[in-house]
Amino acid sequence: MSDDHKHRARIFLHRGQLTQAKAAYEQAVAEDRLTQDQRALSDSLGNLGNVHALSGDLDQAETCYREVLHIQREEQNYQAIAHTLVNLGNLHVGAGTAEKARPYYLEALDLLTPLNDHRALGILYHNLGMEEARLARWDHATAYFTQALDAHRIVGNEEGLALTYSQMGKTFLDAGDVRQAEKCLNNASEHFIKLGNAPGEAAVLRLLGDAYIRVADQVSAIRCLERVLFLATHYRLPELNRDRESLNHLRQSLPRP
Repeated sequence: MSDDHKHRARIFLHRGQLTQAKAAYEQAVAEDRLTQDQRALSDSLGNLGNVHALSGDLDQAETCYREVLHIQREEQNYQAIAHTLVNLGNLHVGAGTAEKARPYYLEALDLLTPLNDHRALGILYHNLGMEEARLARWDHATAYFTQALDAHRIVGNEEGLALTYSQMGKTFLDAGDVRQAEKCLNNASEHFIKLGNAPGEAAVLRLLGDAYIRVADQVSAIRCLERVLFLATHYRLPELNRDRESLNHLRQSLPRP
């Protein structure tokens, strides 16, 4: 019966029906407790925690993850422990207490490095880079982002490459290194195009336009925003009106012939 509940939960989750998915996973958890199948219980609790996190119920998600972590530590499943630690760290980031995420991330890093889990390492290095960037420790942030890019390349994670190049570009921009920001953001744009991710491409091009404005290259900035406006119009992105206003303002700032 537990497997039936899990199957239904996955269907509800795929449909975005979080309330129904939560109820199905709660039933699976209850049955796994009765059968005392610790591995199955760990799986059910982990998925229930994920649903709570998606629903914004971070306290309940943390309760689930902590019980999962206890089971995994007893079984000495180090890869699973690391993934749960990352989930706990992500919860703190989502709750606005990012400083509490770092110990979880660093413990996960110690576990994942000897396992050569490059997909998980890429995500983890990216998260650590985000935390360093939040603290304006630019060199540390770019070092972590570089390690994330290396890990993403090993496993061919296009989405990871796009997101990390994007955040690395923003970090360089915040640090005042416009040329390095330009390189990273152009790379991010190329990866978002490969993915067919219009919102991601548009977000990167807005940053790139800002980079060009900082070096008084209005022509290049206008080209970026023209592409953004095309994407916003074609895909009905919510920033459409703001993008149109930004482009019009930039065009008006050009010297008249």
